[in-house]
Amino acid sequence: MISKWNYLPFTSEQQSIADELSIRFPGCSTISRLMALRGITSLDEVEKFLNPSLSDLHDPFLMQDMDKAVNRLNKALGRKEKILIYGDYDVDGITSVALVYRYLQNYYSNVEYYIPTRYEEGYGVSDKSIDFAASLGVSLIIVLDCGIKAVEEIEYAKSKGIDFIICDHHVPDDRLPDAVAILNPKLEGNPYPFKHLSGCGVGFKFMQAFAQSNGLTNSYELDSLLDLVAVSIAADIVPITGENRIMAYYGIKRLNTNPNMGLRSIIKICGMANKEITISDVIFKIGPRINASGRMQSGMEAVELLVTKDAADAYRKGKNIDQYNKDRKELDKRITEEANAILEDRGEIASSRKPIVIYNKDWHKGIIGIVASRLTEIYYKPAVVLTLSNGLATGSSRSVHGFDIYKAIESTRDLLENFGGHTYAVGLSLKEENIPEFTKRFEQYVIDNIKPEQLSQLISIDCELDFDEITPEFVGYLRRLNPFGPGNQKPIFSTKNVYDFGTSKLVGKNLEHIKLELVDSRSEVVLNGIAFNQAECFDYIKAHKPFEICYTIEENKHQGNSSIQLMVKGIKIPDDTSQATE
Repeated sequence: MISKWNYLPFTSEQQSIADELSIRFPGCSTISRLMALRGITSLDEVEKFLNPSLSDLHDPFLMQDMDKAVNRLNKALGRKEKILIYGDYDVDGITSVALVYRYLQNYYSNVEYYIPTRYEEGYGVSDKSIDFAASLGVSLIIVLDCGIKAVEEIEYAKSKGIDFIICDHHVPDDRLPDAVAILNPKLEGNPYPFKHLSGCGVGFKFMQAFAQSNGLTNSYELDSLLDLVAVSIAADIVPITGENRIMAYYGIKRLNTNPNMGLRSIIKICGMANKEITISDVIFKIGPRINASGRMQSGMEAVELLVTKDAADAYRKGKNIDQYNKDRKELDKRITEEANAILEDRGEIASSRKPIVIYNKDWHKGIIGIVASRLTEIYYKPAVVLTLSNGLATGSSRSVHGFDIYKAIESTRDLLENFGGHTYAVGLSLKEENIPEFTKRFEQYVIDNIKPEQLSQLISIDCELDFDEITPEFVGYLRRLNPFGPGNQKPIFSTKNVYDFGTSKLVGKNLEHIKLELVDSRSEVVLNGIAFNQAECFDYIKAHKPFEICYTIEENKHQGNSSIQLMVKGIKIPDDTSQATE
């Protein structure tokens, strides 16, 4: 892929801040620069960033309606009412349900959980689920990671004597459901200081408030569930800043020391039992397996995995979910290939500003979100993928960096039966006959509003390094910037005038990758690297000519030994000043 390199500007004000912070990082000015680029302006903020503390989490009662939610939950416990914990069928919803269910189970047994089926009920609160709750004698439903648009469904629930507490983080409509309480930091006028909680994060804050209101001082019972919050934060791609950074930090720490029994089984099945687990591992290994349950079968199975306390049962369920993930991969590959063939036949790929809208009534509903992501990655343009489900064209959309696809979908709302989501990912449903008009209007909105720079991948480079600056001490400082993610991306560096040391070679099944051994022009330091899918640069590299690379710095650990490897994001050869191969 051709990508553009953006060398992040460093203002004189940021330089002054970096100079002040350098007292904390003697002899390592690059780390001070990285701190300033992340908006850190004082030594106190540096310490809070490097040493996150649970005591810095906000008071949960700052969230609008929290007092109402806690009072209603306490009343339910006092009256011994039956409570249903309800959540979406994705990773965020599943971890949310597992967290709230497990915590309440410490103090109350008359509680059940429920995940709707993707294929029969679809996204959000369904009438079927309300009927099921009524049949059990449920009088209070705590809904997590969905519900903010369930106006009619909650009216129906009220007619059956069922109250709702909504814990959501999706963008609300102008009209809100008539729930007892709505916990959503994105509500207009909500004074809560941090707006970017995951659905599971909102559930955690609810349980934190419940514990405070009842004088439950055993913080371990709640803090021990932060591994679930970390999984939700990583999988839902919310900013890892503020409270999310604190919860992700402690959640990842728990994943590496004493994880939830169900998560432990997945870690073992993934072959990560003796490796350091990172946010990246959650995104690419743990999250997809939990998601596969809701995509291929039922999200209830994943909740059962995450709430079990029996090791043998957890491993059994983990193996089942791992198989779902293998099946999902096969479907994902096939449908992506079919989608690519359709797009090539239509001849649309050459039109850079035109987004992708593609429909096939026979595609698997549980896979289309992944296919939309694949198409966005391949063509770097917004994509909507639709299939037929329960008589409606149902779809998922994904976007490119900087383009708000929620607003694009919202502009066609009069054609839709339902929609909801985030800036970069939206689910939607509409009548089949509305697809042509939806396509026309959606495409025009994107053409009118997307900026040219949003249609090619942008690699943002934090700063330039010489190889002799990449010392063990420097790498140790970098490690402390974890966890990485949106809002705190892993730093990307560049080095000019690097050369092949003489031993670089092509690797991979089709010799599509380059295993690099490099030296720069200013030192005698030799560093290893890997450049995936950049084999077209190999002949130039082997000619022993200078070039520039941008990269992240990785640590490889094996049998107690640690080595440094550069993960090369792009290679820029001379006379190609605007673009580079990634």
